Amino acid sequence: MFDKILIANRGEIACRVIRTARRLGIATVAVYSEADADAQHVRLADEAWPIGGPRPQDSYLRGDAILEVARRSGAQAVHPGYGFLSENADFADAVKAAGLAFIGPSGDSMRRMGSKAGAKDLMQAAGVPVVPGYTGEDQSPDLLAREAARIGFPLMIKAAHGGGGKGMRIVRGADEFLPNLESCQREAKSAFGRDRVLLERYIESPRHIEIQVFGDAHGNAIHLGERECSAQRRYQKVLEESPSPFVTPELRAAMGAAAVQAAHAIDYANAGTVEFIVAPSGEFFFMEINTRLQVEHPVTELVTGLDLVEWQLRIAGGEPLPLAQGDIVQHGHAIEVRLYAEDPAAGFLPGSGRLERLRLPAPSPHVRIDSGVVEGDTVTIFYDPMIAKLIVWDEDRPRALARLREALAQCGIEGPKSNIAFLERLVRHPAIVDASIDTGYLDRHLDDFTAIDAGDAGPVAAAATVALLRDEAATRAGARRSGDPSSPWAIADGWRLGRAGHRRLVLRLGDVRHEVTAHGANGEYRIERDGITTSVSGARLDGPVLTDSPLAESSLTARFDERGRRYRIEADASRILLHDGERRWRYERVPAYQAEHTGADGSGDQVVAPMPGRIVLVRVAGGDSVVQGQELLVMEAMKMELSLKAPRDGVVAQVRATQGEFVDADASLVVLET
Repeated sequence: MFDKILIANRGEIACRVIRTARRLGIATVAVYSEADADAQHVRLADEAWPIGGPRPQDSYLRGDAILEVARRSGAQAVHPGYGFLSENADFADAVKAAGLAFIGPSGDSMRRMGSKAGAKDLMQAAGVPVVPGYTGEDQSPDLLAREAARIGFPLMIKAAHGGGGKGMRIVRGADEFLPNLESCQREAKSAFGRDRVLLERYIESPRHIEIQVFGDAHGNAIHLGERECSAQRRYQKVLEESPSPFVTPELRAAMGAAAVQAAHAIDYANAGTVEFIVAPSGEFFFMEINTRLQVEHPVTELVTGLDLVEWQLRIAGGEPLPLAQGDIVQHGHAIEVRLYAEDPAAGFLPGSGRLERLRLPAPSPHVRIDSGVVEGDTVTIFYDPMIAKLIVWDEDRPRALARLREALAQCGIEGPKSNIAFLERLVRHPAIVDASIDTGYLDRHLDDFTAIDAGDAGPVAAAATVALLRDEAATRAGARRSGDPSSPWAIADGWRLGRAGHRRLVLRLGDVRHEVTAHGANGEYRIERDGITTSVSGARLDGPVLTDSPLAESSLTARFDERGRRYRIEADASRILLHDGERRWRYERVPAYQAEHTGADGSGDQVVAPMPGRIVLVRVAGGDSVVQGQELLVMEAMKMELSLKAPRDGVVAQVRATQGEFVDADASLVVLET
């Protein structure tokens, strides 16, 4: 076993590797960019070294700088994590050439799997089922169009190098093929440096099921069961679980045998994942091998009781596989979701900023948290915006889903927007509960998971009640501190000379403004909104009502139109967060007579940057006529490509951005003539 290893990564996976290394008595070396000087993986490691600027290409993708740190620190091995250089065959070879162990497969194995086209041909020769398609080197548009017609529609265009859903397009007709080919090649070139694509038949209503494999340097290979990853949005996994509710023992045995066969075909050593597309009939086809540890590996760990990072370390150190195939036992059910700084209501636009508040459930035998940030850290614009992975385990799937719902209810993120509410809807949706989801389901039914029911009177009345109780408590506290605590002006019921007592509140949920008029006091109210009157009685806040700390946690109990309800709440002077056990709402208090203003682009005359990023393509120039919805620019930010479109028909007055330029959020990029 090694004495010291370097972790060539950041964030959650670096922290994850450090935990196992520390348990095994192995010293750890972290590397960090300028943006990560105060990051948690830097604080957790035994030592940490700077390697460059904030952009990945200036730091975490600099193999030379990482190897120099390994040499100077005395590390004996390099763990690449996932992403960055984890599947870079040249880096794996360079680590070996430097006299160090690479904690992953060989560069040769990576090269054989690094091209989806070559991998597909190799697997077909090895007898592993593959999807019909085209993987040739001739990439001329005319030849690809002819091959597409031969394969038939629908088909999928995929980047031959890379993964993570980038460079993938579904084409349903010949007229759509060439525009999608151009887009796919451009994205592949930007993400992976090569624009080669492959074509393959598109399987309707498929499932994405992957098999965790391990091999060693002694010629052994086994599998650790499957993970169901069919809940996806734009090819990005949203929920992963093990075992798959779709897989029968017979299908598991067949897929496991095919995965091990695939590992033997490339002399695979260390952790890898063989990914399959599975038709509703149960017919399965090889998709690719990810030659690294997967983000979702914790679900396999929880159902097998094994530490996969420890296995990686032992195999990289020359040891044989710790167990034989017959010794692998699965117990219970595990599910993982990823908490992201992103805005589902705005097309899952990635977010950034300081985590003003980060509340996660306490770890237990049933709940595991893998995170690379803590409260007060910053989610930067330079890297993936994942905040944490939430993994739950229980004896069976229904109980695991119940654990996950409760764990999500205990999560809270303030600062950048998050996907928690989206995940709460997801884990209660019938397609997830019934395990009937396929890889395209979320994209087809996205409104089921992202729509905000702003018209629901119950949460508005509850939020108004919280605001009233807090205001009354603040008034009483102020009266106690005054020289005349018994003054009638200190009574917190809204009464004033010449008119009946009432109070006006304005609460904003997203972009929806709710104006509320409230009568009464001390937990007994009549709340009016848009012609709807709700009677509130017996309202009480259990827990701190007023505190110097922001967002004090408490609960509201009350009868709304005689129906008793309980809400978990977090509130301060400007925000009220409600949770009824299934859904959450976030209301902002707005001064009652404050006018609402539209943003700088509210007139529809401008296209602004939705977040900081780099302009990768400018499609228009001054004087061009455009139509609403036409793509004007393409922007790259936080590992994704964003298409910025015309807000209306018009003529371009000015283009204020150039290709390759880095722009700030809300920067004006294109102006239309008024």
